[in-house]
Amino acid sequence: MRPHDEPRGWGALQPPPGYYSADGRPPDAIQRGLILDWAVNQRIAGGWRVESRCGTQAVMVRGNALNHVLHAILMVFTCFLWGAVWLVLAVTNKVERVSLTVDARGDIVSVNGPG
Repeated sequence: MRPHDEPRGWGALQPPPGYYSADGRPPDAIQRGLILDWAVNQRIAGGWRVESRCGTQAVMVRGNALNHVLHAILMVFTCFLWGAVWLVLAVTNKVERVSLTVDARGDIVSVNGPG
């Protein structure tokens, strides 16, 4: 994902103060889950949706896959005129995936996946 796709202020994507213990101990499983919930909510606000989530990891997706069967049928019924639209959609359509993981220290690790 390109950096300019992210809203302003998302450089580090770390939760606000209060999600960590005051005495500096590493977060427990419940706090790590809360940190992940915060990160997932931030992404959802930016147009992402949750593909899967378990424990301290979530996979987020933005964009939709192209329905090639529907476009092939439309192309046949329009005497191949729809082929130009299908080609433009196939070239410009993007599906982005990102995996968000909260490590043992409570830091959010973001890994971009294949589209």
